[in-house]
Amino acid sequence: MGMETEQKKQRKPQRPRRSFTDEFKASAVALVLKEKRSITRVSKDLDLTASALGKWVEQSRADTGKSSRGTLTTDEKEELARLRKENRELRLEREILKKAAAFFAKENG
Repeated sequence: MGMETEQKKQRKPQRPRRSFTDEFKASAVALVLKEKRSITRVSKDLDLTASALGKWVEQSRADTGKSSRGTLTTDEKEELARLRKENRELRLEREILKKAAAFFAKENG
C-alpha cells in the first residue's frame, strides 16, 4: 500500500477540461495540415494536449475524405447518433405495443 501512495504522488495533476470554439480548432488544424507543422509543436505552442489536436486533425482529414483510418465524417457521426436514437425509440414503441397486444388479448380471451 505504501508503494501505491508513492505512485499517486508522482502523477501529474489532471488538467481541467477545457472547450474550444470550432474556429480555434480549425486554426490549430490548419497549422498542422497547411503549414506542415508537427502536432507536437503546435500543441505545445497552443498549450493543448497532442492527443486532442491529433483527434481534431484526424477528424478534419476524415471530413475532407483524406483519412486512411476509416474515421467517420462529422456528418456520418451525426447520422449515426440520429439513427441510434431512432432505433432506441422504435424498440421502446415495439415493447409498448407488445404489452398492449398481450393486455388486450387477455381482456378479450
